[in-house]
Amino acid sequence: MNTLETKTQTKQQNSLEMKNIIKKFGSGHTEITALKDINFAIQPGEFVAIIGPSGSGKSTFLTIAGGLQTPTSGQILIGNSDFTNLSEKKRSEARLKEIGFILQGTNLIPFLKVEDQFKFIDQVEKRKFQTDRFNELLKSLDILELKKKMPRDLSGGEKQRVAIAKALYNNPAVILADEPTAALDTDHAYDVVKLLAQEAHDKQKATIMVTHDPRMVSFADRVLAMEDGILVEKEISDYMEKV
Repeated sequence: MNTLETKTQTKQQNSLEMKNIIKKFGSGHTEITALKDINFAIQPGEFVAIIGPSGSGKSTFLTIAGGLQTPTSGQILIGNSDFTNLSEKKRSEARLKEIGFILQGTNLIPFLKVEDQFKFIDQVEKRKFQTDRFNELLKSLDILELKKKMPRDLSGGEKQRVAIAKALYNNPAVILADEPTAALDTDHAYDVVKLLAQEAHDKQKATIMVTHDPRMVSFADRVLAMEDGILVEKEISDYMEKV
């Protein structure tokens, strides 16, 4: 069993827990085991970086953690809820309320201006436009001047920053970020990771960032390496020496 011992063992309730997660693709002689008996937990206010090369299982881990894929076996707990056994409808509702996804694809609605992307979220939630939260996020990501623009008028990096703001806008309990800085220049990449760390620490959000960039781990509380489908605890200093 691959049991990952964390450095934050307390009596605090975990925001997200994964127990004995196995994920296989294919069958017979083409079967591949992407995740091998993963045990993982993260608490409110904790920022965890998962680093590893392409194809190591990082993105599979993240999509299973957020319920976008189902594991072959194992259990996922979000707070006190068993996410594994929810119906697809209930899982979708839980994702909307509890999880903020930052994916490599921006998933912006092509026919809505930037500001209207956020107003649409409020319409779904049946509440007024959260003006202060909107302005706070866009200002922190240096994109406030883009609020009246259409997605087609944005650069790839600008789209990514809008998508990051959307993921944080609903104040989710858990933030799952898959290579959030991949399309960004160095300065904006650091701004994004600092914002994720700030959201985690100041607002008690459990935040997992998948990255292949060792420069970004300095803001994390823990660093794990995904090695052939197995999570291994690492020292942050191990990666800082390579920067």
